Amino acid sequence: MTPPQRQRRSPRENPPPRPPATGKDGEGGNPERLYVVAGADGGRADLDLVTLIVARAEDPPPSATPEQAAVLRLCSAPLSVAELSAYLSLPFSVVTVLLTEMLTAELVQARAPIVRQALPDRSLLEAVMHGLQRL
Repeated sequence: MTPPQRQRRSPRENPPPRPPATGKDGEGGNPERLYVVAGADGGRADLDLVTLIVARAEDPPPSATPEQAAVLRLCSAPLSVAELSAYLSLPFSVVTVLLTEMLTAELVQARAPIVRQALPDRSLLEAVMHGLQRL
């Protein structure tokens, strides 16, 4: 008995169409979308994940892209770059390029994160406590 032979598929003239990407823009099968959002890769501002971004104007200018308008709406109150990246569903690198353009156009302002000061010295706290007890 001879084993069954595999049949080689011949290439079709019209291959079936590929299914569309199931992810959001920029995810899955649409890599050129991120380039359209980010533009040419030029210099970037010194932004990290916890840098706070605040909008300078309430309404986006007519020349603003949809992503820039979304950033301006979201940043009416200070928002970190990491939060913006999550809300816009865009990678951090794309958001930094987008924010660099907006910083250059003075549409947004970048602030350093608020750092909590270290706890005061224990001896100072004890002196204050003893002073209050004497009152």
